[in-house]
This record gives sequence, C-alpha cells and structure tokens, in this order.
Amino acid sequence: MAQDKGESVLAERLDGLFRSSRPRGRTWTNDEVATELKAVNPGLRVSGAYLSALRTGKRERPSRELLDALAAFFGVAPAYFYDRDHADQTSRQLAMLDELHQAGVRSIALRAVGLPPESLDAVTAVLDQIRKLQGLPPVDD
Repeated sequence: MAQDKGESVLAERLDGLFRSSRPRGRTWTNDEVATELKAVNPGLRVSGAYLSALRTGKRERPSRELLDALAAFFGVAPAYFYDRDHADQTSRQLAMLDELHQAGVRSIALRAVGLPPESLDAVTAVLDQIRKLQGLPPVDD
C-alpha cells in the first residue's frame, strides 16, 4: 500500500470530507463537527478552531483518537487519512455519491427501496425508455 506522509495531504483529505458531506443540503461547520465528536467521545479534546487549523494545514499531527473519531463521523475508514490508494478510492466514491445526490437520484432510489423485483424491472424499463427519448445512451448494468 502506498503510504502518505505530510500534513498538507491530511489537510486536503479532511477538508474534502467536510466539503463532500452535506447534511440537510449544506456543509458541516467546524464547530458543528467538534460538538458532534465530543458528544460521541466525551473525553475527546477538539474544537472548531482546531479543526479549522487542521483543514488549512496550520496545525498538524492530530491524535490517532481524533482521526479515528473523524473517520467514524464522516463514514470512512481511518485508512483514508493514511493510505493514498484508499483515500483515492474513497474520494472517487464520495464524488460519485455527491453527483448522484445533486442529480436527484437519491430520491428515486429511496422510492425503490422495498419494491419487489418485478416492480424494479418495471421502473428500470420506464427509466430506460425515458433515457432513450432524451437521446441518452443505454445503461449497461
């Protein structure tokens, strides 16, 4: 595995998590994340100002406990902060999720949850027909 060293990489990755995570349609603030982290991990020492300094690269070398808490909060593996290959893969997945969210696909997927296979086939057929009518290429599963 390709390991990374350097705080600018950490700052870039942490800032990327903040930018890609959108609760209720907006990004988290540093203070909100610090508050949430402390609620789950009462002994954790973190503030919005410290998270800001980490995100901009002004501070470096956070504790392993803080990185683990941040990883859990944002729903990524701790390796995201340490391993370039893992971080690249996770970043691609987060970008894809963001695109899906922005495209309104999430609301369609939520409506499909729990439908029986034959209903999902019907929904797929309708979407394929709409794509065709819009001049979009077919989707290969």
